[in-house]
Amino acid sequence: MHFDLTEDQQMFRDNVARFARSELAPEAARRARAPGYPWEIARRMAELDLMGIPLPETDGGIGGTLVDALIALQTVAEACPRSGDVIQAGNFGPMRTLAEYGTADQKARYLVPILQGRAVMSLAMTEPQAGSAATEMTTSATPDGNGYLINGTKIFGTHSSEAEVFLVYVRFGPGPDGIGSVLIEKGTPGFVVGQPSTFMNGEDWSQLFFDNVRIPAENLVLGPGGFRKQMAGFNIERLGNAARAVAVGRHAFNLARDHAAERKQFGRALCEFQGLQWKFAEMSLKLESAQLLLMRAAVNARDGLPDARDTALAKLACNEAGYFAANEALQIMGGAGFSEESTAQYCLRRTRGWMIAGGSVEILKNRIAEGIFERRFPQNPQKSA
Repeated sequence: MHFDLTEDQQMFRDNVARFARSELAPEAARRARAPGYPWEIARRMAELDLMGIPLPETDGGIGGTLVDALIALQTVAEACPRSGDVIQAGNFGPMRTLAEYGTADQKARYLVPILQGRAVMSLAMTEPQAGSAATEMTTSATPDGNGYLINGTKIFGTHSSEAEVFLVYVRFGPGPDGIGSVLIEKGTPGFVVGQPSTFMNGEDWSQLFFDNVRIPAENLVLGPGGFRKQMAGFNIERLGNAARAVAVGRHAFNLARDHAAERKQFGRALCEFQGLQWKFAEMSLKLESAQLLLMRAAVNARDGLPDARDTALAKLACNEAGYFAANEALQIMGGAGFSEESTAQYCLRRTRGWMIAGGSVEILKNRIAEGIFERRFPQNPQKSA
């Protein structure tokens, strides 16, 4: 199996890298501190055709591959971690589920503005009592004439404070086969976006409340039995999470490398101390190994959707490698990295959050073990009895 980039992909990466170094890297620290979604970056990315890279041109995309999208995401995030979030939202986020399973009308209404950098979509899946246990969600969709009534609440949704449209996982009936998804616009009667709360990664997320929110039938994305398809689409979002973790880890690695080459203590450059040399060797090993698993998942993707086990292995390795590199980089840089004037501490906070979001590392290990033993290991003792 070959993971080498084609000549066109290498040229694409070089072009994105030049743009990222010249236009994004100089303001990386400022963007890391700035509140809100970086809309100016989103519009710039759209102008450069970096949104919707793996989507067909008929959907407003570029017609590229999943690997192409990973190249853009990682190249941008390595130069400016915050700007990488825009590539994630425009190529790997919940919009991919919409692109895969949405109707032509839904794509025209909601996908096109995202690809133009004028809108962002939020995924509403996690609930107060249903986080990793996603199949225990209770937010309901009840048929009501030519539409549905939505009732329930969601938490921890990325971009939930800025989004105008939400992909909401809902329950039509009992069990996993009763789960599907709908699109709900901000401002729909009965839909309340709560006060934003600031999290460790610097982002603001809002709790979502649905009280007899009526939506038309045309806002249905996947009905009963759609949960497996939704999770297949969610695997792409997980790869975006994994790709950013490695890229942001590399950003921190590069900061520490430059610091160690220039900073002197006891009359010697820091890079001349063997203890620090070993830290860099370990960081490099973990980052490179994780990158290979990420590329394998992308190259092996069938019909544009990656395999669940490949995704779990890649995300676990990338999450742990990114956090390890960011943590070690901060230690090497000392007070200089601990300051908010540096993006090193931002990298640590971001990579730590990705070990929870999109499937915690513990849940990923469970999924990997299921593949090893070729059997399910239900976590709910009542349902496994």
